[in-house]
Amino acid sequence: MRMSTPLLAITMGDPSGVGPETIVKAWQSPQVHSACRPIVIGSTEILRRAVELLGAEITVVRAEAATEISGDPTTLPCLEIDSEAAVEALPARCDPKGGQAAYEAVVLAAHLAQTQQVDGIVTAPLNKAALQAAGHMYPGHTELLAACCGVENTAMMLYLEKENLNTAGTGWGVVHTTLHMAMRDIFKHLSTRRILHCVLLADAAIRNLKAIPAQGSPKIGVCALNPHAGEDGIFGNEEREIISPAVKEAIRKGLNVSGPYAADSLVASAERGAFDVLVAMYHDQGHIPLKLLGMHRAVNITLGLPIVRTSASHGTAFDQAWQGTADADGMIAAIRLAARLTCKPSMPTVSAREDG
Repeated sequence: MRMSTPLLAITMGDPSGVGPETIVKAWQSPQVHSACRPIVIGSTEILRRAVELLGAEITVVRAEAATEISGDPTTLPCLEIDSEAAVEALPARCDPKGGQAAYEAVVLAAHLAQTQQVDGIVTAPLNKAALQAAGHMYPGHTELLAACCGVENTAMMLYLEKENLNTAGTGWGVVHTTLHMAMRDIFKHLSTRRILHCVLLADAAIRNLKAIPAQGSPKIGVCALNPHAGEDGIFGNEEREIISPAVKEAIRKGLNVSGPYAADSLVASAERGAFDVLVAMYHDQGHIPLKLLGMHRAVNITLGLPIVRTSASHGTAFDQAWQGTADADGMIAAIRLAARLTCKPSMPTVSAREDG
């Protein structure tokens, strides 16, 4: 399929949020068009509204197939979703119609990627409450895409280059063992096997992102769950009973992994270059520090899928939507990173070192 640059499908996300604005702003970036041949999946009408809002010199056209790429940054081709939900969704608020439109775009994009009609997908943000109000009971993009691709053991990685994507391979990432769930549910989903699987995914993913040769050993740090890594059992036994056995098994498989370390000090070590990738135990343990370091540069990558998928690390931001002020740096970073990943070996559904 690939010609000079990869073909990427960009989903519009929830039309009530900042997704349409960030796409239109990103479309005007020369960095995007030098990296890939993009096409948007969503609503031509919503995209035209975003173009008008921003005063952009872009013509939105309806495409009939993913191959209808203009190559002209002033022309934005859009593959239309089936329903009228996007056009009817209320702007800047949580609306089930917005959730339905976002769902349809993701399902179509996943199909195009799985049937190799596109090389990868980049998703604008959806709203989880709107998605579920539309009847699609997924906690987020990661779980929805896993269902679309028929896989179970996915994981989210946030990846941040040290400065920007012009210094490709200088960043570090965080893979999350548990993700979209209540804090009280983390203990039910945390297991030695799950942590080991995430370590394996982290090793394979960071090799692609940092171009580490097959004989190389990316440095992986594993976060503790409890404060002070449990303080020898005073604050909990999860480090001894669940996390440490996973680290030992990963070492036995030949990975350069260590831990569990107290998360507060481990993140600082990774930022200084001591680790290539961390494995966090829960959502905010990984998200908060990376977003503090680069809210609009961090990119979300779904590991464990048979397709390439990235997204910006921010949400629908209804409080900022449809004001013309949305920041597109995250979308640009996500598009450029997806283009890089399509030129690498596949992001693995299972590591070369078998899990189990």
